Amino acid sequence: MPDKAPLSTEEMYMQRCIQLAQLGQGMVAPNPMVGSVLVYQDQIIGEGYHQQYGQPHAEVNCINSVSEADKGLISQSTLYVSLEPCAHFGKTPPCADLIIKHQIPKVIIGCRDPFEAVNGKGIDKLLAAGVDVTVGILEEECKILNKRFFTFHTKKRPYIVLKWAETANRFIGNDTQERLLISSETTNKLVHKWRSEEAAILVGTNTALLDNPSLTNRLWTGKQPIRLVIDKLLSLPKSLNIFDNKQLTIVFNLVKHEEELNLIYYKLEENAPLLQQIMDACYQLNIQSILVEGGNKTLQSFIDNELWDEARVITNTQLTIEKGVPSPILFNARNSSATKIGNELITYNS
Repeated sequence: MPDKAPLSTEEMYMQRCIQLAQLGQGMVAPNPMVGSVLVYQDQIIGEGYHQQYGQPHAEVNCINSVSEADKGLISQSTLYVSLEPCAHFGKTPPCADLIIKHQIPKVIIGCRDPFEAVNGKGIDKLLAAGVDVTVGILEEECKILNKRFFTFHTKKRPYIVLKWAETANRFIGNDTQERLLISSETTNKLVHKWRSEEAAILVGTNTALLDNPSLTNRLWTGKQPIRLVIDKLLSLPKSLNIFDNKQLTIVFNLVKHEEELNLIYYKLEENAPLLQQIMDACYQLNIQSILVEGGNKTLQSFIDNELWDEARVITNTQLTIEKGVPSPILFNARNSSATKIGNELITYNS
């Protein structure tokens, strides 16, 4: 294969924006991760990223980071930002207004913001003020950075990550009620890291009942995911760990719509497609991403309905059982890669 072409100067600065943006992972949702740098004559004089939901955006932090000695250079510099500056009042004022206020003459943007309140309006506002605007530098990389955000706003549903652990001969559990331990302590920590990166985690009725999971990221730092459970007939006992009131739990069911402390019973329609209703509900609830952890029936439903974006499969290559609950059958995966941790092979599919 031919070597990749070296990055242009503009691409190098945009790459730095992406690196900065990634520092906000897990902290800014449902907002996107955004990074920004301010460049004067090929020297970075300011850097910033969106650090926390509800707090200043990347452009604000970037401009505020400029030293007193360099503040006079702001109006002669080029601002790089990985995502289109906002043009509306939300938790914070519009970043486009801030750029105009500081008379920054040139802005280079990675990609447009698909959110309806922005989506070109920030660019238009800058152009109307006479700012020289370039859009599309490392565009694909900038979109991948915020794949959850883009999926949510373009497909009107959460970004779906499927996850399961299986034996070498493709079983995810025993055919008895005894729990089968497949993953090691190391990969369990990795799964908890994955949980901290998503807005919510979902399981079906049988997994909640038989495994009695807490569905937390207690083995990792970061924000706890919202717990989503499918329990059509509300048959799950309140003694389960998911009903400990320590984290918001939403129970999708066909019986009632009711709210308690950290608990929502979300009633679905009986004669409408279940998963699509859950996707619609999560869109309305502003849940941008879901880690689906089981069980087989729930995972296979997402696959069969082509409602998934990634699938992560942990295979214990040294463990086999004679019979049990078969693994989901994944089809239409376009790309895959794998890493090995001890006896476990982790396959990433998209």
